[in-house]
This record gives sequence, structure tokens and C-alpha cells, in this order.
Amino acid sequence: MGICIGKPVKLAHASSSLLSDSRTGPGSERKESSRSFSQTLQGSYVLRSCKSDLSATSNLKSFTFNDLKNATRNFRADSLLGEGGFGYVFKGWIDENTLAPCKPGMGMVVAVKKLKPESFQGHREWLAEINYLGQLHHENLVRLIGYCIESDNRLLVYEFMIKGSLENHLFRKGDQLLTWGKRIRIAVDVARGLSFLHSLDANVIYRDLKASNILLDSEFNAKLSDFGLARDGPDGDRTHVSTRVIGTRGYAAPEYVATGHLTPKNDVYSFGVVLLELLSGRRATGEENPGGAEETLVEWAKPFLSDSRRVLRIMDTRLGGQYSKKGAQAAAALAFQCLNVDPKLRPTMDEVLATLKLLPAPKDITRTSPPQANNAPNGKISHPQKRYVTHSR
Repeated sequence: MGICIGKPVKLAHASSSLLSDSRTGPGSERKESSRSFSQTLQGSYVLRSCKSDLSATSNLKSFTFNDLKNATRNFRADSLLGEGGFGYVFKGWIDENTLAPCKPGMGMVVAVKKLKPESFQGHREWLAEINYLGQLHHENLVRLIGYCIESDNRLLVYEFMIKGSLENHLFRKGDQLLTWGKRIRIAVDVARGLSFLHSLDANVIYRDLKASNILLDSEFNAKLSDFGLARDGPDGDRTHVSTRVIGTRGYAAPEYVATGHLTPKNDVYSFGVVLLELLSGRRATGEENPGGAEETLVEWAKPFLSDSRRVLRIMDTRLGGQYSKKGAQAAAALAFQCLNVDPKLRPTMDEVLATLKLLPAPKDITRTSPPQANNAPNGKISHPQKRYVTHSR
């Protein structure tokens, strides 16, 4: 969702992801349709069926389309926060008690996500977002306030995350540099959110962890957003869920890309990539990586991660050595475990969270000599329906 203040930005989303495959297996998802949304949802029967699927909405506000038009000043361009595969995200204002629309600067600020009529992500992912975030409540998950289903219009209303996405703070020029302490806090928050999902009876697999889906509040507390690709994990004697392959290159676990087999350990791999981004200040993929767009961050960093004497070479030089050397080495070792090609050898998210909590607190940070790594060869810096149990820290 990538909500932020200021100039509208392009938002990464599942439907714009680089991985898409038609592999299916027992219990797999139906192949994604390329028909337009309006074509897919024709007729009153379909609308009745859509409404009957909204079984997780008892705690959510049902907004009218006119409500959200008023809240966002008719979806004006100067209310636009960003754009993703799902659609457009607008800034809006509603009364904190009645949730009725109100004038800008009054009441509570919200983010309103409006599905594009031609969006390939479509109604199924819109429903998944409601059915998960409508039931799951945790301080490291973005709060879904309500929804709108009216004619062909599909909208979602979320709490407003004033600091925007982790992606913007790590990679967008001009944004304030994230300190070592904030980076570790963000990693702990993300791990706590994933640990919560994996501990549920339904064993929820997030499946879309990446920097653009991690949102930050005014205190830089991190929350997971965008549950359109979330799935219930395997139950009983099943070892995995078979799905079509969809996600983002550079973040998706190799065994998932190869087989479509989905397990909680896929999320662990993605967490390892995000942790690596936090340490290095580099994107999971991109032209700025030393090997260019063809080389992923994981491919570049793994030789350093496996050698404790060289591991500080991956650290973000913009930190100026302001981090705990032992903490950085421990975090890099954890990332290396999460990125193991054998999912059975990866830690659980509970184990990841426990390890992160043992890292030196910001007050213990001492200055280290800035390493000479994270430089390119030229010397320049490169930069469901089950019963869920809710929980709060």
C-alpha cells in the first residue's frame, strides 16, 4: 500500500510483481483472469455473491461510495498518496467516533485505496484483504477500518501511516537516513507480525513481504500491509499448500518459485531479504547493485554473509560506522540462516524474533570504523475462513 505524505509515488504491489506462473496443484488457486474487473463482476447475482463472501466484516465500517468521495474531496489529485497494482491510494478525513466523512484537517486521517476497474489483482484479492485484516488484530498489522462495495466500486479504508513505507526511507533520495537503532526496531516489528501470523491456528502465510509493504507510523513502528496474497497454511498432515507462483523477484523463496509449494518458511526467506536490505541499504534487485539488474542482493551478499571476517563489508556506508559491530554480525548471521536454500534449515519466525531481541540495544551502540564494502568496483557507493485468535504485545 505504501502510504506516505508528499509527492505521489508509484507503489509496488502483487499484481505488478515480476513472478507469475500458471503452475497449479491440488487445492491450487484458479488461474488469474486477464478480463477487466467490470467484465468479471457483471450482474446482480455476482454482486449478491460478493456480499455473501464478506464474512469478516462485523468489525468493519461499510462505507458508501459517496462517503468516500466526500472524505477524499472527490478523489482529487492533490489527495493522491500513491498508485499500485491494486489501484490508487488517497488521503481522506473521517470523524473518529462516527466514521462519517469530514473536512480536511478535521477528524482522523485515513488512507483510502480504490481498485482500478481494469486491475488484474481483482476482487479475490480485495476479499482476501478484508477477510484477513477484518479478523486479525495486532499492533504490527495495519488496521483496516472499513470497505465499500457499491456497483463496480471496490474500496478499502485503512489507518494512515504518516511515515510511509520502509522502501521510501531506505532507498528514496532526500528521505532522512534510518539509524541503526530504527532499523533493528523495524526488523523486530516485522518479525513480531510474521510470528503472530504463523502462530495462528490457520497458520497464515503472508506471501508478500517486501520493503514497500512495510509501513511506518510517526514513531517508526512498523506494520505489515497488503494482505491480498495471504493464504492459510497447510493443516493436518499436509506439508505445504500448492499455489500459482506470484510474488516479487528478489524476495520470493527459491523453492516456491520452482514448485509453487507454499509454507511459512517462504515468509522466513523473504524476511531474510528485508533484513539484508536493512543492513546494506541496497534494494533486493535493481540496476544499482554491483552486478546490475541481473544480480539479486542475495546473490551479491551471500559470500560476505558466510564469512564473519568479511561480513561488515555489506553494511550501509551511509551509517558512517554508527552501529554495533557485534550486533551487525549477529544480524547478518541471522539473515544468512533465513536465506538457506533448504527451507527445513531456516529458523522459524519465533526463533528469528528471539534472536533479534538479543541484539544490542541502541544505547549499547559504539562507533566502528566505516568498512570499505558496500562499494561498487569503481569505489562509488551503490545503493480463509477459520477462527483466528487475536493478540497484542
